Parts: sequence; structure tokens; C-alpha cells
Amino acid sequence: MSAITKAGNFRLGERVVNRLGYGAMQLAGPNNFGPPKDPAASRALLREAVASGVNHIDTSDYYGPHVTNQLIREALAPYPDDLTIVTKVGALRGSDGSHIPAFSSEEIKQAVGDNLRNLGLEVLHVVNLRIADGVPIEEPLSALAGLQRQGLVRHIGLSNATPAQIAEGRRICEIVCVQNYYTIAHRADDALIDDLARAGIAYVPFSPLGGFSSAQSAALTQVAKRLGAVPSQVALAWLLRRSDNILLISGTSSIAHLRENFAAAELNLPKDAMTALNAIGG
Repeated sequence: MSAITKAGNFRLGERVVNRLGYGAMQLAGPNNFGPPKDPAASRALLREAVASGVNHIDTSDYYGPHVTNQLIREALAPYPDDLTIVTKVGALRGSDGSHIPAFSSEEIKQAVGDNLRNLGLEVLHVVNLRIADGVPIEEPLSALAGLQRQGLVRHIGLSNATPAQIAEGRRICEIVCVQNYYTIAHRADDALIDDLARAGIAYVPFSPLGGFSSAQSAALTQVAKRLGAVPSQVALAWLLRRSDNILLISGTSSIAHLRENFAAAELNLPKDAMTALNAIGG
């Protein structure tokens, strides 16, 4: 049994994934734009992740753009049968690296086609629609649902979504996961996580190690020292304890950091540590 499997698993559509996964965004160049300095090292990291038990990789064709998906294909294809690749649509990249909203039906179809081609897949396991402020979701989500009926997309999720948008989305199609910003320090989605858990829907926090104030970082570090761990491990272990429907996709371009993150699955958080950590977001 690998360390990762000790964190348990959760159903994502018809597939069962380990709750500790990997987010591939940092495999591209700075600010997830352009190629990495060392593509061979990026491919080696992906192989290390899968060898360690990762069967859930989060990506998007607008990382790079195209770079991250191409690295995943080069490193891992032909893919293991149990590997679930989750991708994201809703943006394009400008020549300056800017993120340009892309929500028309044609843009959604193009994005799905780009992901299929660069990943070397015939069907995408899960596609998240990343929602932008003020942009109606009916057209892009209906376009994704149409591609699902065509057999190009197996399951659909939402990213950066409010509870109202999730409710609207569930009226259009089945939603298997929600990917939002959530950390020990930023818990606006507490009630949403519990609601999704009751519905059997996965919650995938992005940037789970960011956004801490200096005081919050100090409190996290203090707990980590008492446990003989590093702060990132403690933060990830807390998320694993928070709810069984939370799936982690922490990203890194360092194999050493990757292994450090995976060790969170084996970190025990005693009652006094949980009390101190819960107070960080209070």
C-alpha cells in the first residue's frame, strides 16, 4: 500500500480516485505560460506521481497553452487504466500570457477538441467549466452537455462556482465535482462542502496552500513544529480530515516537494492540533 492510498478514495463519476491527486499547472513555464525550463524533469515528475499511487491528475489545455497536456501525454501515454485526467475549459491565453474568457459554444467545442488532441484521448474523463464573474453559464454548460451526449466528455464539473451557479448547473446536467478556492484560512465554502458531500459530489480545493496571513502562517508553522512536520503537510492533512469528499490536487514542479505533499496522507492530527488549526480560520 502506497502512502497515498492511506488518505482513502472517492467516487468521481463511475471512477474511484485516490483523494491525494496531482495538479499539473506548475509544469508549464512561469505563471503557467510557455514551456518549462526542463521538460524532461517535468515528465519525470509525472511518472513519479503515478508510480506513487496518483490516479487523478488535474490539468487544462490553456496551461502553457497546450504545454502541460502535451507533457502528460509524452510522460504517461498509453495511460494506466485507472488514471483519471480532469481538465478545464473556459479560457484562452493571449500572446502576453493573459487569460481571455472563452465561453461561447464554439469556444467550448474547440477547447474540448484541443484537450482531446493534446492529451491523446478519445474521450475526456471529466471537464470542469471555469466560471468567470458575471458570465452566464447556460450556453457554455449546455455546450459541454451536448459534447457529453456525443461521447466526447464523460463527466462534467464546475470551477470557481457559487452555490447558486452549482444549483443552476445541476438543472442542466449532472455535476460530479466542484473546484473552488478553499484553505484552512479561507472557509467560505464550509456549508457548500457539506451540501456536496450529502449529494455525493466531490469538492476539489484549488490553491490549498496559499492565501495565509503572517499570523495564520505562524500558527500553522507552530502546529507543524509540534508534529515534526512541515506546514504544507499539516495544511493538506487538515483538508483530508475536513470532509471525505475533498480531493486534493496540490501542484509542484519538484519531486522532493511532491513526496512531501504525499506524506500528508500518513500525518496524524491529534485533537489539540485540530483545535489549533480550526482556530486559524475562525
